[in-house]
Amino acid sequence: MMAHVGPVRVRKLLEVFREPQRILQAKATELDRVEGLPRNTVDALLNWENELDLPAELERIRQFGATVITQDDPIYSPLLRQIYDPPLVLYVWGNLEERDHNALGVVGSRRTTHYGLECAKRLSYQIAYSGITVASGLARGIDTAAHQGALAAKGRTIAVLGTGLNHLYPAENRALAEKIAQSGAVISEFPMDTTPDRQTFPMRNRIISGWGFGLLVVEAGANSGALISASQATDQGRNLYAVPGPIDRPTSVGTNRLIQQGAKLVMSVDDILEDMQTLFPDKPVLTASKPDLEGDLLRIYEAIEISETSIDRIIDASGLAANVVTSGLLQLEMRRLVKQLPGKFFVKLL
Repeated sequence: MMAHVGPVRVRKLLEVFREPQRILQAKATELDRVEGLPRNTVDALLNWENELDLPAELERIRQFGATVITQDDPIYSPLLRQIYDPPLVLYVWGNLEERDHNALGVVGSRRTTHYGLECAKRLSYQIAYSGITVASGLARGIDTAAHQGALAAKGRTIAVLGTGLNHLYPAENRALAEKIAQSGAVISEFPMDTTPDRQTFPMRNRIISGWGFGLLVVEAGANSGALISASQATDQGRNLYAVPGPIDRPTSVGTNRLIQQGAKLVMSVDDILEDMQTLFPDKPVLTASKPDLEGDLLRIYEAIEISETSIDRIIDASGLAANVVTSGLLQLEMRRLVKQLPGKFFVKLL
């Protein structure tokens, strides 16, 4: 909660004072002897009781129903603890478990295509189904799809916020955050009433990339914030994965460039699990998420590809008569499994 006192400086202070309580009780002469400690940090430490209302913050945490863990807590990610500037504390809404140490970050652009959303949902479904926790940022677009895919698999997912828990962002994802808290956790390193700004989101990205063994970038343009996470993952020594996209789409420039620069190209979750033989000596059998369909409806649904598919292609792939396909597509639309686009093209919604 203190200005000018971040994770790196606290680590330096702990090397001298050993315990957090002793740092807060230190006199000016003791703090002045700490090498490289600037004046504004010394002043913040000397005046913390006058500047901060700790009881009020603890009450906000209690009323929200959250808990706070430190780096000494056994459920704090061991890999996150090893990065250059691990969060001093994490506010946790929901429950972290030891199995969440085995996690993969999934990120991408807020402005997405149907292709990107579909890839994020399917891959996250399979990642979570295999027992790996999906960590993402609750943002619009790919992050949202990643959390939804993990929840659909009844797996574990962690949402890392760039705000305090009292200011969930974006607001429309409040219901999603509540679902995540029931089968995973929503976490933040920021005090409860912290509002979003240009610095808080890059700061939270290092947690997403640092929490687990790797980071998957699903869709990202040339200037996407997901590329910041990718850079942080590389600096942290994490495995970097990317989903290729069409070369003529601006939304694929960032991910395709990552692959050029050495990120592992991902076409299915098997490409990720290949790197995890030490964690999964017996590769799990993954079950794809499919709606409850049979007969002609199933053939029509399976004929629709991952990208937009024309009705003529659906007819050819399904081997059914045109009138049967037309009738079936209407039924699938009414069940909200398929959406029709202009020009008689169709996409899956699940």
